[in-house]
Amino acid sequence: MQYIDNIIFFIALVVGFGLFFKSLKEIYRNIQLGKESNRSDQKSKRWETMAKVALGQSKMGKRPIAGFFHVIVYVGFVIINIELLEIIVDGIFGTHRFLAIIFGDSLYGAFTATLEILAFLVIIAVVVFFIRRNFYGVKRLTMKELFGWPKHDANWILIIEFALMVAFLTMNSSDWVLQQRQVLAANGSFPVSSTLLGPIFQNFGDGALIFTERGAWWFHFIGILFFMNYLYYSKHLHIILAFPNTWYANLEPKGKFNNLDSVTAEIKLMMDPNADPYAATPDADPNAVPEKFGASDIFDLKQVQLLNAYSCTECGRCTAVCPANITGKKLSPRKIMMDTRDRIEEVGRNINKNGKFVDDGKKLLDDHIQREEVWACTTCNACVEACPILIDPLSIIIEMRRFLVMEQSAAPQELNQMMSNIENNAAPWQYNQADRLKWASE
Repeated sequence: MQYIDNIIFFIALVVGFGLFFKSLKEIYRNIQLGKESNRSDQKSKRWETMAKVALGQSKMGKRPIAGFFHVIVYVGFVIINIELLEIIVDGIFGTHRFLAIIFGDSLYGAFTATLEILAFLVIIAVVVFFIRRNFYGVKRLTMKELFGWPKHDANWILIIEFALMVAFLTMNSSDWVLQQRQVLAANGSFPVSSTLLGPIFQNFGDGALIFTERGAWWFHFIGILFFMNYLYYSKHLHIILAFPNTWYANLEPKGKFNNLDSVTAEIKLMMDPNADPYAATPDADPNAVPEKFGASDIFDLKQVQLLNAYSCTECGRCTAVCPANITGKKLSPRKIMMDTRDRIEEVGRNINKNGKFVDDGKKLLDDHIQREEVWACTTCNACVEACPILIDPLSIIIEMRRFLVMEQSAAPQELNQMMSNIENNAAPWQYNQADRLKWASE
């Protein structure tokens, strides 16, 4: 019976990490539903980009106050959870503050003091973010696409982080008092918890202190496992996916339009009617279905675009700078990414239920993203530039436009007129080529 706590701990650890890796496996499977794309070039630059943007938070500085508090939460939460290693060893083997043996008194004291200071800063930061999100009225945080679950999700994350940090300080404070009473061996330095909570716990008896310390320890551990598995359902999945997302980011100049090989081949055949369409690809199947132009569903998008959707932080910086949204158009780049993820998840649930995807009669275009949104985009790349983790909503919009124009001939009248003018007059304007220089005579 003396090992019952260790057994329960080990079971919780295995279940928690098992569910977490199951979620990661499902995300990977869903991303694989997209088309392959080669983003393995310029490896040194990609590592540099990931280090600067994902690890170094370089793009968060454009809004310095929010960026500063975000760095505190990010750095503090990540470093504090290094202690999870100590908790795992203590939980499995029944030790107490295992790292004290490894680090030694001085280093372990500096380590625990640093964690305490970071925990206190994280508490301040999440309180500021909670007030800012719910009471300060930042426009991009109160838009209609954030009503319901996205708003609740953001608040729940802040509440969970607050609770985990309070539990961490409670655990340390009660531990510190027990150390002062020589009930536990003296290990670590606790400048924050001993000052803020120590006077309160001094009035507790030894039994109550041990219960409080163990309760906070278990709460912190179970809370971390819960938070880890909650990420799958949350926009905070970017804590993990920001790293691969920035590594696979598009390194080409913004606004560079990618040509389709299939279109290039068609143009070459038009220019040389005598060319053999299968000369370049002798193994090609003449009866194969032609490649689909553009995208109407997630299966037509590239895997990196699906990764973008899963990585979206829903911060709204893209929408805040979108000229179409600012002028009252229906387009919101953030909503494009949220809708894409919703469709991926919808398809994922379909696969989970049926073992494979069974046509559900729905598409990303029209069922999730409306055509009005797609055509409202000015392709200015402001959203791409604004994203703190290099997500590219414009690429998805472009692919859906391609589908509408090249597969359905469903371009707006203004675009059809322009393309007709280019075809007939070699210019977007409705003037005969012979009249194109008449403006100079005026």
